[in-house]
Amino acid sequence: MITLSHLEKKYGDTYAVKDLSLSFPDAAITALLGPSGCGKTTTLRMINRLIEPSGGQVLLDGQDAARLKPEALRRGIGYVIQQIGLFPHLSVAQNVATVPDLLGRDRAQTRRRVDELLALVGLEPSVYRDKRPAELSGGQAQRVGVARALAADPPVLLMDEPFGALDPIARDEVQERFLNIQRELKKTVVIVSHDIDEALRMGDYVALMQSGQLAQFGTPDDLVRRPASEFVRQFLGDDANLRQLAGVPVRQFARPAGAGEAAGLPRIEAATNTRTALALMLRAGSEQAAIWDGETLLGVVGFSDLVRAEAATLPAVTPPATGSSR
Repeated sequence: MITLSHLEKKYGDTYAVKDLSLSFPDAAITALLGPSGCGKTTTLRMINRLIEPSGGQVLLDGQDAARLKPEALRRGIGYVIQQIGLFPHLSVAQNVATVPDLLGRDRAQTRRRVDELLALVGLEPSVYRDKRPAELSGGQAQRVGVARALAADPPVLLMDEPFGALDPIARDEVQERFLNIQRELKKTVVIVSHDIDEALRMGDYVALMQSGQLAQFGTPDDLVRRPASEFVRQFLGDDANLRQLAGVPVRQFARPAGAGEAAGLPRIEAATNTRTALALMLRAGSEQAAIWDGETLLGVVGFSDLVRAEAATLPAVTPPATGSSR
């Protein structure tokens, strides 16, 4: 879907991005990660031509993006930014309908699409469609921003540090809501982040950048367990394995157990990420916890289960039909 071929951006004698070649897997989330000034936001903005490259190509489905009209290109790509950018004088529904209206879509069809998307991002249409942005919390406004980016059903979604301005509770909620949406819609997503925890949690793949170049590309497990350089190892930190647990639901570690074995153990919902589950076990002073999916006992997880998994490879995320935390 998206391929960067020897992409470069130069300001004077300084390269913001240099000789970057990278393909973003279809129907997956790729996190562009790296320290400030490494070129990740510049790279993202060159994909939809908010910044024009100094050299190289951006290919979309094999087409050179430079040959497409910028406005046509951008209408086919969803874009979510940290500042959200909702129009304050428009209602929530009108904000979400912005791109379909520009494209001349049928009004009745657009109204139905708006309601579907508001429901998808967890905002009851009858409650929120007529509200103004000033009446929304930060987390609600960010959800509206995601709905607006999806309104024209673009195959590609670009996200520039979309959750960075939210408080930790709202950020976790909106991230989880977006992951559930992605499991259903399977867009090709590129998300810029300077937050290691976010990249390891959100990304099916991570592209770690250093000084405008690619330091390593792979799955979170690749970067955590098989760092390509000392820079990668140091950037992720000595606690990278623990950080990675935030991207895996604890249900992945549950081993079958009966009610007798689970009796008296702290109860943890299956959707909880494993790092949080570990913290809850430590807080409860228990080496094991019972994992429940609603009223169904899935099994028990203990420190020893996590150690054995860590010694091998963390399990691949295989979300159930109901959609759980990563």
